[in-house]
Amino acid sequence: MRRLIRLGRIVTVALRFGLHEFVPPLAQSRALAWCCGDRAQPGAVRLRRALETLGPIFVKFGQVLSTRRDLLPADIADELAKLQDQVPPFDSAAAVAEIERSLGRRLDEVFARFEQEPVASASIAQVHLATLRNGAEVAVKVLRPGVERAISRDVLLLETAAGLMERLWAEGRRLKPREVVAEFSRHLEEELDLLREAANASQLRRNFEQSPLLAVPLVHWDFCTQRVMVMERMRGTPVSQVEALRARGVDIPALARTGVEIFFTQVFRDGFFHADMHPGNILVEVVPAAAGAARGRYVALDFGIMGTLTETDKNYLAQNFVAFFNRDYRRVAQAHLDAGWVPADTRIDQFEAAIRAVCEPIFARPLKEIYFGKLLLRLFQTSRRFNVEVQPQLVMLQKTLLNIEGLGRQLDPELDLWTTAKPYLERWMDERIGWRGLLQALRREAPTWVQTLPALPRLAHRVLAEDRAGALRQSVEQLAGENARRNRLLAWLIAVLAASVALQLFTHL
Repeated sequence: MRRLIRLGRIVTVALRFGLHEFVPPLAQSRALAWCCGDRAQPGAVRLRRALETLGPIFVKFGQVLSTRRDLLPADIADELAKLQDQVPPFDSAAAVAEIERSLGRRLDEVFARFEQEPVASASIAQVHLATLRNGAEVAVKVLRPGVERAISRDVLLLETAAGLMERLWAEGRRLKPREVVAEFSRHLEEELDLLREAANASQLRRNFEQSPLLAVPLVHWDFCTQRVMVMERMRGTPVSQVEALRARGVDIPALARTGVEIFFTQVFRDGFFHADMHPGNILVEVVPAAAGAARGRYVALDFGIMGTLTETDKNYLAQNFVAFFNRDYRRVAQAHLDAGWVPADTRIDQFEAAIRAVCEPIFARPLKEIYFGKLLLRLFQTSRRFNVEVQPQLVMLQKTLLNIEGLGRQLDPELDLWTTAKPYLERWMDERIGWRGLLQALRREAPTWVQTLPALPRLAHRVLAEDRAGALRQSVEQLAGENARRNRLLAWLIAVLAASVALQLFTHL
């Protein structure tokens, strides 16, 4: 019964804001138009207002939906990005009861001081400030009571709506609504496990330990459960308060460039990045510097949504970025093909021409007017015409890049992302793909080869002995008969491998 009541409310709100216009089979219905309220505002604005009316879970769904710019029109994605996950706090007594139940102790056994009034409240959890009995100042994050049931109910309704959209609207299948809802559900599952968030924070802190660029709170693991997370209290000025930072002597253009460096460090060095870097999750700590100057260090908050990249992802991105900088569109197209994200029968020249059509008009502008996040979005949209499956981790990365670039331009309108990022990317490419990368790979693999090389003759003899058909033996004989140049190359490679093994053995002695 509750589900039917909730579904009825959703339909009522949708009609009130004229959302039937987004479903072509219903868009021309006079009966539905008669039921609708004021439609003077643009459809994107009405969609945002409807989600806000439906409550916190739908607000969060709109936020996730805004990241799928590869699927949504730009005006809708921009409007949904304005959604703020701010809801009234729940009763402090309920928060205290949840903390005591989760930790298995009375509040005064854990905290010397606990502020009943929360400092932040969102749809999933709220945060209270406190002091541990050892004197450490902390922030306590606690899930809302019953939030799992509310989420499960609304996600089920969203799945039903997505299925109906695919059945009633042919274009709906292209927009993949069920896939979007599944992605949203996965994000919520991750945010509902505060132990996962604590682990994310711990990993990011370890990646930037002793870094002058980024501070991450220390997790107090003794007081963390799936529903409660206790971490170091962080202080700083919200990054959006530019004038306050400038008044404290912070070099704002340098701060903007630091944000870009942090992003590319997370992506290319670590393959582990904060995927929710909007201004509400970033503080700036003012650190004294030489000669009475001040330096700004970023402080990251809220680690519920993190992105990860494989070595293949990082190589793909680096090659694309450097190729973009050099306007080498053939290399961009080839990177897609090498990554296996373009069907093998794709004509590389046609794909290259499509990419050139996207990039050349953009490069005609001054560098400071080029938004790299939007360029990446246009590339995703073009790739869809060639049946490229946009990877979920890259969609999350693109959303983060849009946030970082927008934040950087907010701090410094003259920020040139291209000039700031290009030396970093070229250095990374040289270290990973150039001769330095080769040496690092040889050193990394040397211990394995030390164990494997002595066994190779025995393994080769066993394989040849079992080669009853003789096909492998014939192949070996053909290989032995190849020209001298290839043999010299093979000998050189073996010598390099042997040298690397010797070097590794020497360093272990």
